[in-house]
Amino acid sequence: MWDERAPDETITVEIDNGFKVKVYQFGSGDEVLLCLNGGPGLPCDYLREPHAWLADRGYRVVAYDQLGCGQSDKPADLSLWNVPRYVQELNQVMRALDLPKVHMLGHSWGTFLAADFALTFPGRIRSLVLADGAGDIPHLVSELDRLRAALGPETVEMMQRHEAEGTLDHPAYKAAVDILNYRHVCRLDDWPAPLRRSLDDWNMDVYGTMQGPNEFTFTGNYKDWSRLSEMHRIDEPTLIMCGMHDELTPACSMRMHHAMPNSIIKVFKNSSHMPFYEEPDSYFETLLGFLDAHRG
Repeated sequence: MWDERAPDETITVEIDNGFKVKVYQFGSGDEVLLCLNGGPGLPCDYLREPHAWLADRGYRVVAYDQLGCGQSDKPADLSLWNVPRYVQELNQVMRALDLPKVHMLGHSWGTFLAADFALTFPGRIRSLVLADGAGDIPHLVSELDRLRAALGPETVEMMQRHEAEGTLDHPAYKAAVDILNYRHVCRLDDWPAPLRRSLDDWNMDVYGTMQGPNEFTFTGNYKDWSRLSEMHRIDEPTLIMCGMHDELTPACSMRMHHAMPNSIIKVFKNSSHMPFYEEPDSYFETLLGFLDAHRG
């Protein structure tokens, strides 16, 4: 369902310290769907391209390359890579574009960013979509350990040894991560071009500083991040989505659903972390039904 369409407008936004961030707009009007991609450190292509066509359904679709990603500036200062600064960056992007109340869609790490934004700047969101995310990283780590355990004790022991020794480039370790990625990140045999394009341009300085060396190892500065105890304060209509085989598991989504007073949840039975590629018909039927129900 994704297509490679050129943005109707590409905007350069100057944020604090003079850095520049690239923003991409599709369509026009006051019903804005603001997409926050995962990573961290990924260009927004993989999320932007499958959602851009929603401009044909009356939504102004906005996505941006977070600082350090894609066509935005890529400073070498590792102190920039933290959740609070990214929350302020999002606020500056929205102010620069004079966006009205938005429908905010966060995917993966973008759900952490969206939750923190909603808690920091209440009243700026019309509706909230948390796709393939989590509200509590320590719980997520326990879920990832469970997924790793399915590889078998010998493989887990091998992975732990390489992690302890710092030899994550060993072929056996990389092969185990590949298996996990194809089980729990994207279950398609051929990964879509926008996804591969984003992955090929991944800024690992950002990712390593905030998360760690790979999708299944949290060692970075947000490894203790949790907002479950505060999510009851987010009372905007919220759609929580995930794949049955998601690396950010249905248990993670269910915890957010129980914590949020005005949320609904949808689990896509044949998807992992990318239901907009893996089950696009069901995904967009669910998303559009929710968005249309909460137009301004």
